[in-house]
Order: sequence, then structure tokens, then C-alpha cells
Amino acid sequence: MIIVMKQNATAQEIQNVESKLIELGFKTHPIMGDVKTVIGAIGDKRLLNIHAISQMQGVETLVPIMKPYKLASNELQQTPTIIDLGDVKIGGNEIVVMAGPCAIENEKDFITTAVSVKNSGAKILRGGAFKPRSSPYAFQGLEEDGLKIMVAGREATGLKLVTEVVDTRDVELVNKYTDIFQIGARNMQNFRLLSEVGMTNKPVLLKRGLSATIEEWLMAAEYIIAEGNQNVILCERGIRTYETMTRNTLDLSAIPVIKEVSHLPIIVDPSHATGNWKYVPALAKGAIATGADGLIIEVHLNPPTALCDGPQSLRPERFGTLMDELRLVAQSINRTI
Repeated sequence: MIIVMKQNATAQEIQNVESKLIELGFKTHPIMGDVKTVIGAIGDKRLLNIHAISQMQGVETLVPIMKPYKLASNELQQTPTIIDLGDVKIGGNEIVVMAGPCAIENEKDFITTAVSVKNSGAKILRGGAFKPRSSPYAFQGLEEDGLKIMVAGREATGLKLVTEVVDTRDVELVNKYTDIFQIGARNMQNFRLLSEVGMTNKPVLLKRGLSATIEEWLMAAEYIIAEGNQNVILCERGIRTYETMTRNTLDLSAIPVIKEVSHLPIIVDPSHATGNWKYVPALAKGAIATGADGLIIEVHLNPPTALCDGPQSLRPERFGTLMDELRLVAQSINRTI
């Protein structure tokens, strides 16, 4: 339910409505607009005395939220959410590119890659310290040592950091190092983990599950927002279909759909979508043309020797060329990179 307050509602009237809703067992999510304030009330609607709330001072009207993803829906918030990282903002007119290796292997190569992607125009440095792999015998990441190397990369370049957290027990540790949590596709419906990162106020990059519908994806985002963390970035990274010529099938149609039904920003991962570096540039351009707010691209100094996902990684010089091409696509739709 959305409680729309009158244009001249006082701060005390807004607080009184919030207090009443909390007393009835609802979680409240006030959104202060330029003209009016709306209060999202999430809970069992059978507990809501609609008449009593509607008669409170300052209340203009009550509007039901029809979608199951209440807080992620644009029914609650019609203005796009912009994730503010200081000098980097995700969800605005600027398209933000995140780049770096799939897995952090050593400090020297990571910092060299970090400097290179920054010089090409990336704003956020990606790298995996905890790597959930299909095989238990594959490289699983350097863990905290990898996080420390990431920080060295940030100190050398000034770039923000994004890295994956895979276990509730690691949230506190990763929180000390990263600027953005990443929740991988395999953990999209790990609801305990979603709730745990939701209890922080740090941005969360939520990847779409391997076979998840858009609604299931938004419901996963709802778990994070319901804990009080509204800084969610959706990431389309391809879904599993019957097609075998690429690693996954990139669902570019998800971008305009998300823009229509949700206020959350959405970025695209063309590296995991294709599994082949040759196809990354085409899909990256397509993602921007379709309205994505950013990209996350894997870059490695020498992909054939990479310990993780080498075949889908761009060499730094190819990434630089791609960034030049992406600027032209962005310019054609009146956006910047």
C-alpha cells in the first residue's frame, strides 16, 4: 500500500502516519518528493485499517501496490533510483563501465590491469576474491588476500571496487574492503545472503539467476530493499536456454522491461552472457543502445593464462578500442560514458 501525503503535510503529520503503520506491524519506506511525500507500507494488508489511516491529518489518498515486488516497483517510486558513489553515479545520464579480471591472481597484474582500464574510461574496478565455481577443484579465489590486492588497485587508481560475496559469513569481511557487493547468478535466490547485504547500506549488484524470470529477479531485489538497503543495481548476464553456441543467451529485452516496471538501475554483463570475447563488443553496444545504465566487462592481461574465464576476457588494448566505440553509441542516444 502507498500512502500519499498532501502537498502541505507537515513533518509531524508524516511521522504520525509512519508511527501508526509501524504500530500495526508494517515496515515503512517514506520517499520524500519535491512536491509530495509518499509512504510505502509493506506487510499483511489485513492488518491495515484503511479508513483510520485515510482519516489521519495530512493523508491525501491510499493506493494499493499491485505488483508482488512492492519496493522495487515503479508504483512506489516513479523517479529512477540513482546509486551515489560520490564521483560515480549509476542510473543517471552517464553510462558507467566496470572492468577488470574475473579473478584476482596477483597484485602486480591486477594493478597493471586497473591502471589500464581506468585510462580507457572505466569508473569501477571489478575483481573476484571469492569465486564460486562449478567444479570444487577449480580456482576458488585468494579470499581476503585478494580483497587486500583490490584495495591496492583502488589506491593506485582511485577507482571504486565491486566484488562478489558468496556466503553470509563473509559479508562483514567483504564490507570492509569493497564499495559494491556483487551477488552472483548462483546466489540470486540465496535469501539469507540477500537479507544480510540488505542490512548494510552498501550498494548491491544483483545478477540475474541462470534461469530466473524477470519477476523472480525483482523479488530477489525485494529481499535486499526490504531490509532497508535501497541501493540495488540489477545486472542482466544472460540466462540458460537450449542454445549452445554461446555460454548463455543475453536477454536484451530485459532492459526496457525493467525500465518500465522498476525504478532500479540495470547494467549488462556481456562477458558472462557470451563466454567468448569476440562477441562481447557487439552485445555491449546493443546493451547501451537498449538503455542499459552500465556494463561490467572482464579484462585480463593475458587471457590464455587466466585462472578463471579467460575465453571471455578482453585484452586491455581491445577494451580500450571498445570504449571508444561505446562512446559513439552513447552519444547517439544523448548519453555519455
